[in-house]
Amino acid sequence: MSPSRTATPHALRPAAPLEPAESRRVLLTTGSSDAHTWNLVHLQLLLEEHGHSVLNLGPCVPEQLLVDTAQLTRPDLVVLSSVNGHGHLDGLRAARALRADRTTRDIPMVIGGLLGISPEGAEQRTAELLAAGFDQVHPDGTDPSVLLAFLADLPVLCTERAAA
Repeated sequence: MSPSRTATPHALRPAAPLEPAESRRVLLTTGSSDAHTWNLVHLQLLLEEHGHSVLNLGPCVPEQLLVDTAQLTRPDLVVLSSVNGHGHLDGLRAARALRADRTTRDIPMVIGGLLGISPEGAEQRTAELLAAGFDQVHPDGTDPSVLLAFLADLPVLCTERAAA
């Protein structure tokens, strides 16, 4: 067998973290209508590779389950990923539910992916998601380093971990 077949191609090697970061807890999911999972697997692996702890709730998560899980786990960040084009609508419901609860209202939230089914109205969708409580809104194709940089700048929210 030739060396090229036994060596790991550069594209398949794990990327080194951009810079050492303090570990954060991330709660990851899609919206309640989005059944896609590969986006979640990709994000989970990326975040874990950079030293973060990820609880991946999977697809089609109802808003109340998202709130209940955030109450129990006290993540440093909630990330919603959308592939089905309904991220705007799902995101609005999720943000309203998280922001309505006193124990989850201050958890930072990011949403990204395919937030609408057409490019028309993208600016309005972004404005509505920000107004509903998202800290950042990333359209499909945003470089993942943007999420990693945002996460690196977040304080650790869980007081037990912050005191340790």
